[in-house]
This record gives sequence, C-alpha cells and structure tokens, in this order.
Amino acid sequence: MYAAVTLFVFMCLTATTHAEHHQPCHSPNMTGFMTVISQKAGVKAFGAFTYDSMGKKLRFRSNESHPINTSVGLDLLMFFEEGIFYEIDSKNQSCEKKALQCTMHPLDVPDDATFVSTLNSGSSSIEGEGLKINVWSGSMPDSKGYYSMSVTMGCLPVSTLYFSESTPFLFSNTDIELEIKDPDLLVVPSFCLGQPLEETPEGTVNSFLNEFM
Repeated sequence: MYAAVTLFVFMCLTATTHAEHHQPCHSPNMTGFMTVISQKAGVKAFGAFTYDSMGKKLRFRSNESHPINTSVGLDLLMFFEEGIFYEIDSKNQSCEKKALQCTMHPLDVPDDATFVSTLNSGSSSIEGEGLKINVWSGSMPDSKGYYSMSVTMGCLPVSTLYFSESTPFLFSNTDIELEIKDPDLLVVPSFCLGQPLEETPEGTVNSFLNEFM
C-alpha cells in the first residue's frame, strides 16, 4: 500500500504545470469522517470531524464504537486562530488546555502551498467513475518533512500525506457534508471553562498532527 502511495506522491511532486497560475483554495464549513493511518502502526484513529472554515475551528472525536488495537482515543477541540486547543475527556468531565505551536491541519490548504497538478482519480472517460482533484504540496514548518494534499475542484479535502522524520501519516476524509450539523461541538464545554493554559515543555511542538504520533 505504502509503496503505491509513495509512487503516487512522487509522480505528483515531479509533475509540472505550465498553463496557468493557481492560488491555494480554502475549504468550506464541513462535517465528515476522518481516518488516520501511520506507516508504522496502521490505523491510528477513525472518527467524526466538524470544521468551521471562517472561524478556523475543528472538533475531532474518535469513534469509540469502532475501536482498533493500534488506535488512539481522542477528543480534540482546536482553535487555530487563537493558537490553543483542548484535549477533552467527557466521561470524566475534565480537559487540558494547551498552546498550539503549529496550526497546519489536513482540512485546509496552507496559504503557502505549491500547486503540483490536476489529476483524475479513477476514470475520466466513464461517467460517475472518476474524481478530478488538485494536488498541493509544501514543507512542514515544525519538522524536516513535507506534505501532499489532494482536494476536489470545490476544495473539499480528500486526503493528505505527511512525510516527517518519524513516520509517514495519511489523513483520509469521507462522507463530507457542507454544513455544521451541531455548532455546540465547536464550543468549549462548561467543565473546561476557566481551565489554565498548560506550560509547553521545551522542545515540544503541539499540533493537530502531533496528537496522533
């Protein structure tokens, strides 16, 4: 699987486009499901997400009804604009408030991303059997690595591959809907209000991606 993925990314990164200039797009408000896969550990997480594009807020909750031996149980509320996030434990009515050192995440194309190519996944000649995607790439600011992000022509994020020093990660999104079904998911729970900001240990880089490492 990873050999094929690596080959695909290599082909994308070596493609060139001469016809026109492309500017990074930004995803709309969304709900959907996200699967996180690590080359070393397999499936790290599967769960539902809610994303506020304008407010730059993200809630991700692991699906406890589909536990996997290698998966991590997470309930994350990210405020990218404010540079903070919460690790939430609803069962025990507790949370941790932390600072974000890196605001990159797999649901929005970074402003400094480089356009790679437009591709057709599946078949472009058979109706209903293909998906046209734009591929973007760039460097990861908090590690010696890079990413390759695939989005639809309407800027819906299909998948993002992160290649870092530790291990490659794949974030894949499915069943996306263009609405925020439950706005309360993007509100800090009452038992988290007043929570002090934890000190970040020296050398630690808090980010959405690093929560899965």
